[in-house]
Amino acid sequence: MTRRASEEEKILFRKTVAEASPQAVIKPRTKKATAKAVPPGLDGATSAKLKRGAKAPDAKLDLHGMTQAAAHRALTSFIRQAHKNGVRLALVVTGQGNPDKEAAGWAKSPHGALKQMVPRWLNEGDLAAFITGTAPAHIRHGGNGALYVYLRK
Repeated sequence: MTRRASEEEKILFRKTVAEASPQAVIKPRTKKATAKAVPPGLDGATSAKLKRGAKAPDAKLDLHGMTQAAAHRALTSFIRQAHKNGVRLALVVTGQGNPDKEAAGWAKSPHGALKQMVPRWLNEGDLAAFITGTAPAHIRHGGNGALYVYLRK
């Protein structure tokens, strides 16, 4: 259920935004670009096979329709079980998301929540220990709505 902002709230919001002074933007130092853009932990041959879609995933998890909490539990369980079973390449399907065109400007996102959160979860301490690297999936395995997860031996 969505609540609409009252006219008073809208006026207060506009006034607050108009009075706000901009913060100083500090740009982080960037590393010099390397010759190859290979994801860390994956060698060049494996990365090339993943880009071409030549490597078929050994396991697949589809997170469509799940809440973030349910998806996080399912992902954690899936990665642990896949590692235990000796899976090297897993496919995690997040979907591309369905951005709400009616949402407020600050709430709009070009991608779905799971598409944004899954890479973060994979880099967290408990799951990162099982993972060698990740890469976007080839179009035949889900394209922008899926992610390859390469697991450690």
